[in-house]
Amino acid sequence: QVQLVESGGGLVQAGGSLRLSCATSGRTFSSYAMGWFRQAPGKEREFVAAINWSGGSTTYADPVKGRFTISRNNAKKTVYLQMNSLKPEDTAVYYCAADRRIYYSGSYYGERDFGSWGQGTQVTVSS
Repeated sequence: QVQLVESGGGLVQAGGSLRLSCATSGRTFSSYAMGWFRQAPGKEREFVAAINWSGGSTTYADPVKGRFTISRNNAKKTVYLQMNSLKPEDTAVYYCAADRRIYYSGSYYGERDFGSWGQGTQVTVSS
């Protein structure tokens, strides 16, 4: 089992930036893909971005392509989400998640593929 702790959320004006971090412990971090999901009020949780075990492959949801960047530091067992050009519709609770599949490098990331989740961090973008 892996433990995940997100940080870096907050209130920002539209057009601004935030960097989310997710520190992990309890499992070989470098063997598994990591992802970010978000859930806005009244909406279902949705996929945002994922990065494969080595960091060599990334996948993004269409609404965040070109604005968000996911990265990882395997030595620090941490995954990041750099969010630029933020929009009010990016307002949500953002969750870090760890993939169940060891050494996965494909491009499909479904919510059920992730077995461990953080507690979430609130991101609010004001207009």
